[in-house]
Amino acid sequence: MKHILTGLLLILATHLHAQIIPGAKWPDNNGDHIQAHGGGIIKIKDTYYWYGEERRQGLDTGYRYVSCYASKDLMHWTFKGDVLKLSDPEKLGHHWVLERPKVYFNKKTKKYVMYFHLDSRDYKFARVGIAVSNKPDGNYTYVKSFRPLGFESRDIGQFIDDDGTAYIVFEDRPNGFHIAKLSDDYMTVEKDMSLVKAPMEGGAIVHYKGLYYSIGSRLTGWDPNPNKYATAPTLEGPWTEFEDIAPPEKRTYGSQSTMLLKVDTTVIFMGDIWKPREQWNSAYLWMPLQIGDGKLFLPQPEPWTIDVKTGAWKRLDK
Repeated sequence: MKHILTGLLLILATHLHAQIIPGAKWPDNNGDHIQAHGGGIIKIKDTYYWYGEERRQGLDTGYRYVSCYASKDLMHWTFKGDVLKLSDPEKLGHHWVLERPKVYFNKKTKKYVMYFHLDSRDYKFARVGIAVSNKPDGNYTYVKSFRPLGFESRDIGQFIDDDGTAYIVFEDRPNGFHIAKLSDDYMTVEKDMSLVKAPMEGGAIVHYKGLYYSIGSRLTGWDPNPNKYATAPTLEGPWTEFEDIAPPEKRTYGSQSTMLLKVDTTVIFMGDIWKPREQWNSAYLWMPLQIGDGKLFLPQPEPWTIDVKTGAWKRLDK
C-alpha cells in the first residue's frame, strides 16, 4: 500500500509540475528549487541547457559556482551539477563577484564557451570572464578575463541570431549598453554593433519577424523597476525610443530581465525575482510575450504550459 501511495504521489507531482508557474518554487528532478539565477539557455539538438548562478545554502564562500540543468520540454529540469567551481581567478579579494553566466556552442571548435560578469566587491574590475568545456554539462575550465573592446562590462546578456551568429550584450556604466559580435572562436569580442546610450542592464534581445527587440532594466540594484524595450531593423540600429514592457506601476511584476527565448513563433520573457537576503529563494518569472509589428508586452503572469515542438502555449485554469 505504501509503494502504491508513493507512486501516486509521484504521478501527481509530475502532473502538477508539467507547467510553468511564474514566481513559484520550481523543483528540479530531485525536488530542490532550481538554482540558475541570472541565467541563460542554449538548445543542443532536442535538449535545452539552462545555466545560472548557483546560490544554494551551505556553499563554500571561497568559490563561485555555475549550475547546469537540462530539459526537453522547458518545464521539467534535471540537475546536471555545478559545471564551474571557481576560486578567485584574478586576485579580486573577499566577496568577489561572478554573475549572469551564458554559454555558447561553437560549431567550428566544438567547444562550449561560457561568458560571465567577473568583478570585485566594489564593482570596479568590470570585466567578462571566459571558461570552456568539451561538453555542455561541464566541467568548465577558466581561461581569462578582459574588458570587451576595452569597455567596462558588468551585466551581460546573450543573443544568438537566426543565422547562428553569436553576440553579447554588456552594460558599460559610463556610456550605455553595447551589442557586440563575438569572434569566430567565441574567445573574444570582435565588433561593436550598437552602443545604446541609455543606463540599462539585464540586456536581452530577440529577432522576430524582421525586427530586433531589445529589453533592458534600469539601474536600481536589487529592486525591480519598469523594464523597457526598443526595436530596430538591424542590430546596428537605429533603435526606437524605449517603452514600458508592462504597466509601469507593476515594476515588471517584481522581476528583472535576463533573456528572451524564442521557441518557434513564441517568445518567452525570462526574468529573475531577486531576494537579496535569501538569494537561494530567488524565483523566476517566465511568461510568453505579446510581440509583433514593433510592439512588445509582458502580460500578467499566470501558470502556463508549452509544446516545444510547435511553440504553442496556453494559460492554465486557476
